[in-house]
Amino acid sequence: MITRRSVLLAGGIGLLVAHRVVRGQPAANTPRIGWVSLGSIASPAEAYAAFKQGMHDLGWLDGKNVEYRTAYADGDVNHLDVLASGLIGQKVDVIVVGNAATTRALQRATKTIPIVMASVNNAVGNGFVASLAKPGGNITGITTQGEETLGKLIGILHEVAPGARRVAIVLNDGNPNHPVFWAAARSACAALDLVALRVVANTPAQFGAASEQIVRQRSQAVVVLADPIYLNERAELHGLLQATRLPVAYGWREHVVTGGLLSYAADLVATVRHVATYVDKILKGAKPADLPVEQVTKFDLVINARTAKSLGLTVPQSLLLTADEVIR
Repeated sequence: MITRRSVLLAGGIGLLVAHRVVRGQPAANTPRIGWVSLGSIASPAEAYAAFKQGMHDLGWLDGKNVEYRTAYADGDVNHLDVLASGLIGQKVDVIVVGNAATTRALQRATKTIPIVMASVNNAVGNGFVASLAKPGGNITGITTQGEETLGKLIGILHEVAPGARRVAIVLNDGNPNHPVFWAAARSACAALDLVALRVVANTPAQFGAASEQIVRQRSQAVVVLADPIYLNERAELHGLLQATRLPVAYGWREHVVTGGLLSYAADLVATVRHVATYVDKILKGAKPADLPVEQVTKFDLVINARTAKSLGLTVPQSLLLTADEVIR
């Protein structure tokens, strides 16, 4: 389904903020696409740009035959319900969502407007669709099984830092996926005879306390689970964790670009770009209930060799050779 990282064309992306600034009304009968994000207009901007590029490649031109309505929660989960109502009030034809929290908010808000998931974890387990083959409602799109790749991520971190026995698992317990993620992390650590240490950070305001807890618990390595809050505020999170001088593995590549040690995950930008194919089909008459949910099957290993060197770690040559990307 999704292979290597897509290369996005440069250029303006005409971002719209539904709950703050809205462009002029679209022409009559022009389809309206809603995009609701738990993040901000600046992060993750690359995902929105990828989606719009995917739509453009399929012939949907912003301001000509399609209009976009976007809403950003700026990290405030409690604001999602208001944003969902706002988009529905603008009579959008399809709404794109990027994580479990936003999907849940839109699921509560409408049972009729098509909702397209972009890399949402555990779609069946979260009750968003009846099954991958037959979604059965107004939700479809792309799902990931992050708990399965989490075990692989912890295993790779163990290869890079074999002496680290106490591993801090940083998670957001307000994320609908947190129970299954925590269970998977504990299982993966137990299989490697490692101690999993639970560290909760639900908001950026808690990042400092979380980093202090990591040190206080005598952690020797850190795994930061995939979460939109962490992605949106990745620079701040990385700065605090960098101060611990511990190897940190992340749930998304974007963290490694910021300076993290490594990640093993689906290509977020390529996945979101592919979501445009679902929106295209729906705008041409397809029903979400009839569009099977795709499951990401390609995962990339990204290693930051500069970070490894700064930590005094030697990355096994076998990992460097098999990595999809090595940042030097």
